[in-house]
Amino acid sequence: QEQLVESGGGLVQDGGSLRLSCAASGRTFNSYAMGWFRQAPGKEREFVAAVTSGGSTVYADAVRGRFTASRDSRDNARNVLYLQMNSLKPEDTAVYTCSAGRTNHIATLRTARGYSYWGQGTQVTVSS
Repeated sequence: QEQLVESGGGLVQDGGSLRLSCAASGRTFNSYAMGWFRQAPGKEREFVAAVTSGGSTVYADAVRGRFTASRDSRDNARNVLYLQMNSLKPEDTAVYTCSAGRTNHIATLRTARGYSYWGQGTQVTVSS
């Protein structure tokens, strides 16, 4: 059974850093793009970053230059997606969710419809 499990969330002060991880298992995700979305209270889910199966990255304007997405696909049975978040701001507070999808089309990866599998999410809280 396919499973995406996030970890690494928590409470951090304004300007701090966190590293999120997402372990994908249950199928070979090497040919899938993987992405991060976030949803703050009272707001719609929004795209954060994605890594294609070829290793290309795409970022939302709000996080470009502060967040870095990467993946470890060396193990066919287990892919791990990371999100290094630096210079965090209170407006970054949200539930961050990992996702995986077959498309590697950049424009589609910026939308939820580009993904078939989703994790449960991990809370990130940035205090001012």
